[in-house]
Amino acid sequence: MMSICVIYSGLFMMFSLISFFFSINFMILDYSLMLELEMITINSCMIMMTILFDWMSLLFMSFVLFISSMVVYYSKEYMSGDLNINRFIMLVSMFVFSMMLLIISPNLISILLGWDGLGLVSYCLVIYYQNIKSFNAGMLTALTNRLGDVALLLSIGWMINYGSWNYIYYLDFMKNDYFMEIISYMIIFAAFTKSAQIPFSSWLPAAMAAPTPVSSLVHSSTLVTAGVYLLIRFNYSFNETMMFIMLFISSMTMFMAGLGANFEYDLKKIIALSTLSQLGLMMSILFLGSCKLAFFHLLTHALFKALLFMCAGMMIHNLNNCQDIRFMGGLIKQMPLTLSFFNISNLSLCGVPFLSGFYSKDLILEVLSMNYLNLYIYIIFFISTGLTACYSIRLLYYSLMGDFNYFSLNMLNDESKIMLKSMSGLILLVITGGSMLSWLIFQTPYMICMPFFMKMMTLMVISLGVLLGYEFSCFNLNYNLKSLMFYKSSFFMATMWNMPFISTFGVNYYPISLGKFYYKNMDQGWSEYLGSQNIFKNMMIMSKFMQFLFNNNLKIYLILLVFWVIMLMLNLF
Repeated sequence: MMSICVIYSGLFMMFSLISFFFSINFMILDYSLMLELEMITINSCMIMMTILFDWMSLLFMSFVLFISSMVVYYSKEYMSGDLNINRFIMLVSMFVFSMMLLIISPNLISILLGWDGLGLVSYCLVIYYQNIKSFNAGMLTALTNRLGDVALLLSIGWMINYGSWNYIYYLDFMKNDYFMEIISYMIIFAAFTKSAQIPFSSWLPAAMAAPTPVSSLVHSSTLVTAGVYLLIRFNYSFNETMMFIMLFISSMTMFMAGLGANFEYDLKKIIALSTLSQLGLMMSILFLGSCKLAFFHLLTHALFKALLFMCAGMMIHNLNNCQDIRFMGGLIKQMPLTLSFFNISNLSLCGVPFLSGFYSKDLILEVLSMNYLNLYIYIIFFISTGLTACYSIRLLYYSLMGDFNYFSLNMLNDESKIMLKSMSGLILLVITGGSMLSWLIFQTPYMICMPFFMKMMTLMVISLGVLLGYEFSCFNLNYNLKSLMFYKSSFFMATMWNMPFISTFGVNYYPISLGKFYYKNMDQGWSEYLGSQNIFKNMMIMSKFMQFLFNNNLKIYLILLVFWVIMLMLNLF
C-alpha cells in the first residue's frame, strides 16, 4: 500500500510544476487573471470568493508547493517512529492549504481565513511533541499571531468605508488619503507579528519546539514569509514617513538576529535566528522601495533555508536528538552527503558567489549602494551581511572541524535514503535557483554602476565575516571561552536583547502580581472579613443564641415569670 507521505508529496509536486509553468506563461504575456466565484446569493446581496492569479502569486505558490512536497517526503522517514504520522501529514497539508489561500487572495476576508488558518495550524504543529516546553512555545506563537489577526480584523472593519474588501483596487487611494492611512498601519502591524519583527521576535526561536520538517516548512516559505508577502502586495499603499519608520525597525531586527545567532549553541535556534535576520533584510529592502527585490530574496531564501533545516534534522536524528553544536565535530566522516548539502546551503546563505543566495543578496546591497539614504542604513546593512557570514562559518566550523566531540562517538551513523532523496531535490535549486530566478523576475536587468571599492564592498564584508566567524569559533581542549569574560553583555545579545523576557515575564508579571495582591488582601482579606465570612459569623452567633433559647425554653419561661412576679410585687409596694 502506498504511504500517505508519497501520495501528498506527489500531489504537491504536480501542482507545483503546473503553477510554475503557468507563472512563466503569465510573465511572458504580462497577464493577470481575476476570478470571482459566487458563493451565496440572498436577494440582491452576493457573497463572492475572489481569486487573483498573476505571475507573482503563481510563482510563490509553485515554490511553496515544491518545498512542501520535499518536506512531506522527508517526513516519511523522519517521523517514521510516530504512531500518528497520518495526522501529522494532514496538519502539514492544512498548513500548506492555508498558505495557498493567503497567496491567491486579493480580498481581506479570504486573506484572514488563510492568515488565521496558518496561526491555528502552527499552534497544533508547535505543540506536536507534548511537553511543557512545546506548550509554552505554542502559546507564545499563537498569542503573538493573534495580535496580527486583531489588526487585520480592524482593517477589515475600516475598509467598510470603501464599499469593498478587495484591497487591490484601493492601494493608491490608501496612500494619499489621510483618513485611510490607518489600514496600511494595521496591515504593517499584522505583517510584523507574523514575520517576527521587533518587538514580536521572541516567538520565532521558541517555535523551534516543533518537529524539524515543520520548522523547515515554517521558516522557508509559509508562516513567517506570509507577512513579507502581504507587505509586497500592499507596498503601493505606504507613504514615505511610514516606510522610514518601518525601515528602521526592520533593519534593527536584521542586526539583532545576526548578533544573537553568533552567541547561540542550539543548532535549530541558530538557523531560526538566521531566518529572522533574512526577514529583516527582506522587510528593509521592501521599505526602501524595491518590492521585486524583496520577492526575489524571499524565493531564493526559501530554497536554501528549507534545505538547511532538513540537513539539521538529519544531523539531530543521527545524534540521538542532540541539538548542541559543540557536540558535532567531524560529522563529515559519518554523513558526507548531508554535510555537503548543509554547507552548500550555508554558503548560499552567506552570499558566496554563484550560489542562489548571492544573486539576491549581492543585488540588494548594490541597489542600496546606488541610492544613498543615510550612513546608518548603509552601515547596518553591511554589518548584518558580515554577521550572517560570521555565524554561518561558525556553524560550518563546529560541524566539520575536530574529530569526535563526545556525542559523535555514539551516533547512529545512518544516512537515510528517503531523507537524502528529498534533500537532493532541493540542492539543484539551491545552486541554480538564484540565476534562474534573476532571469525570470527581472525582464530588464538592473544597471549597477559604482566605483570598484564599493563594488567589492559586499565580498569584502563577507570575507571579513568569514574570518571573524572562524576566529570566534576556534577552540581546543584547554580553551577559555572569551564571551564569558563579558558575561552580561553576551547574555544580553544571546537572548535577543532580553526580548523573550519582555514578551513573557514583561507581559504576565504585573497582571499576575496584581492578581496575587488582590487575592491576598481583597478576596481572602478585607472583602472576606466584611463580606461573606462576617455575615456567616454573625448568623452563627444568632443561630446559636436561638438554639440555646429553643433548647431551654421552659427554664427561661420560668425565670421570666419569676422576674415578672418580682417586678409586680415591687410596683405594689
